[in-house]
Amino acid sequence: MQVYRLRSGARCGWAGKPAQHSLVRGVVRQRGILRAPGAGAEQTSAPTSSQPKGEARSHETEIVVIGSGIGGLCCAAMLAKYGHKVTVAESHYTPGGAAHSYQNKGYHFESGPSLYSGMTGKGKEANPLGHVLQAIGEPLDCKYYNTWNVLVPEGTFLTQVGNDNFGSVLSKIRGPEAVQEWNSLQELMRPLASAAAALPPAAMRLDPWAAITVGRYLPDLITQGPVAAQLTGPFANILDKNIKDPFIKNWMNLLCFLLSGLPANGTIAAEIAYMFNEWYRPNCSLEFPMGGSQAMVSALVRGLEKRGGRLLLNSHVERIISDDNRGASGVVLRGGGTIKATEAVVSNASVWDTVKMLPPSIVPEQWRRERVQTPPCPSFMHLHLGFDATGLDDLELHHIVVNSWDKGVDAEQNVVLISIASVMDPSLAPAGKHCLHAYLPATEPYALWEGLDRKSDEYKKLKEERSQVLWSAVERIIPDIRSRVEVSAVGTPLTHQRYLRRHRGSYGPAISAGDARVLPVTTPIPRLYCTGDGTFPGIGLPAVAASGAITANTLSPITEHWRMLDEIGV
Repeated sequence: MQVYRLRSGARCGWAGKPAQHSLVRGVVRQRGILRAPGAGAEQTSAPTSSQPKGEARSHETEIVVIGSGIGGLCCAAMLAKYGHKVTVAESHYTPGGAAHSYQNKGYHFESGPSLYSGMTGKGKEANPLGHVLQAIGEPLDCKYYNTWNVLVPEGTFLTQVGNDNFGSVLSKIRGPEAVQEWNSLQELMRPLASAAAALPPAAMRLDPWAAITVGRYLPDLITQGPVAAQLTGPFANILDKNIKDPFIKNWMNLLCFLLSGLPANGTIAAEIAYMFNEWYRPNCSLEFPMGGSQAMVSALVRGLEKRGGRLLLNSHVERIISDDNRGASGVVLRGGGTIKATEAVVSNASVWDTVKMLPPSIVPEQWRRERVQTPPCPSFMHLHLGFDATGLDDLELHHIVVNSWDKGVDAEQNVVLISIASVMDPSLAPAGKHCLHAYLPATEPYALWEGLDRKSDEYKKLKEERSQVLWSAVERIIPDIRSRVEVSAVGTPLTHQRYLRRHRGSYGPAISAGDARVLPVTTPIPRLYCTGDGTFPGIGLPAVAASGAITANTLSPITEHWRMLDEIGV
């Protein structure tokens, strides 16, 4: 294998910018950026909680949010900012959903997102999560950097955002014709990127007042209209028409998969337009929140609680209460307790799990059937390692391993993502140690694990077998990792299902570009709303943050929404 130093400017990020609004379809598809994988490995430590239990949790509020994933927390924090009384009911012992973290023997393990960008930008330079954090007055303390490592069949590429020297690597691997194709593709994507940025999701709401907030951006929308139609189709329409070189096609399919969970034929063109606009512009950088993903979750919780909102942990919602005359009016908690909602109930649970919480008598059959039949993404395998860092002074934070192009980037046991968070923040591991998270991003079939007893030898054996691809990927970065390890844990689809209460351990809906099965935040049940994956639509942090803000906007006065847009400068 040849090794090249790639300075491509590729700016991948689990929390990067989303594809935003288009003039043609209203809402373009967005599926996040290098997805947050969800529940981590089998967890060994849980914080103590002095929160109320049983019937003591019963109370009345204006709005109940089911689940404290990023979408739910963004929605709740924004609702609190807008003046609503809000309670968030979380089933897990810790908030954050797919972005939660946990500790074991002094090691801080990330369960989900680990590569971020756009959270500290101002105005249109921020992504939807950044806009929410600005709106609630909870900025993150981030460390900035610009490199990440890619290991593909052709070689090992150390990419650097902010510069486009990808052509020099292409010249070595493929020759001048490939360089020319790449340059042409960049030029082609520039006007598409401008069109994709015309309307920030923070301005969106799903009621008649949307015409007012969208009107702020009408000049830009009109200007970008002629090219916006290209944004709503699959990126493959552009890629296949303009690119013949197989390496560039493989590379773009990889980036599409890491952005959306789907190859180019399922990824909307607007997402790739953003990639070219943001990842290849001069002087851009990636961001790491000091404290890891927990810092992001804690900021949203602070934004909720400082305005009187409540977060109830260990509070699993069994059933959504519905009044025949008024619609959703509260929730019933497992183990006792009822939270009444005078204005609305917002579900941050998955589409499949939301349906399960509703009384069958109030659910329109066609709506129920369409939701239940929503195709899910596959699940994950996780490997969490705490290890001795002696002599490992030059480790990169992020590594992406592709074992084979021929199998396809979405094939089982093929693409592995690795993050070593303590490279950026040493406080996340004991002195002289590192913490590492490696995972298969939504390519692990749930069917392999279905019905297994988590305490059985069969389950343990399968964990050992299916985790070897993760160990092998890590060994390409740290050859002697097995002898260095002090703490190790493997997570499976059943871990996802257990800790995130996810249907079949899925990460979220697998809705391709052009698919009409978009899951809106509104429902046919009065006063019941949804937020989170599939409702922007999307499964990554920017998508769910956008969804949370849109739901909060829709439930709030237009005057407060307009004032918020002025405050964050968009």
